Amino acid sequence: MHTFSKRLAAVCFAVFSVTAPLSGFAADSVMVGGAAMYPSKTIVENAVNSKDHTTLVAAVKAAGLVDTLNSKGPFTVFAPTNEAFAKLPAGTVDTLLKLEHKADLSKVLTYHVVPGTHTAGQLLIEAKQHGGQVMLKTVQGEALTVKPYEGKLWVIDAKGGKSAISIADVMQSNGVIHVVDSVLLPR
Repeated sequence: MHTFSKRLAAVCFAVFSVTAPLSGFAADSVMVGGAAMYPSKTIVENAVNSKDHTTLVAAVKAAGLVDTLNSKGPFTVFAPTNEAFAKLPAGTVDTLLKLEHKADLSKVLTYHVVPGTHTAGQLLIEAKQHGGQVMLKTVQGEALTVKPYEGKLWVIDAKGGKSAISIADVMQSNGVIHVVDSVLLPR
């Protein structure tokens, strides 16, 4: 490459590097379910905009957990997608959303929430320090295991079910969301 071309490339790179992001998105927002997730908003304020999390949002509302997940926190939420809920046996979600099963629904949802902010990087470091996995106590009271395997972070529930983190480190004003591909189930 000629000297002039190198300089032009460097100038273009510098200009485009400092230009504001398109569409008004903050540079640190992450797209989830077709919507920007802003670190200045709470877990619920962001989740309601994700088309991939409509079942989760409906469940959070039915369980009466909106105020909790809008509170200061901080929380780490392993957020199952609509497809994750669809993997459950037929009728499971409809049954859990009924008023008479509110306690069971709350138990399942709070099993996806861990106090504190646990980023993927922190989870990897902790797993390395603890023999390849880290145990996290959930708000529900039981533990989840997080383990790196084949280039992904996996969350393992009390029944041995595994869920891959498909989108990590979606930062929120009151914690962090990790999108997962399966619903985690307590004992």
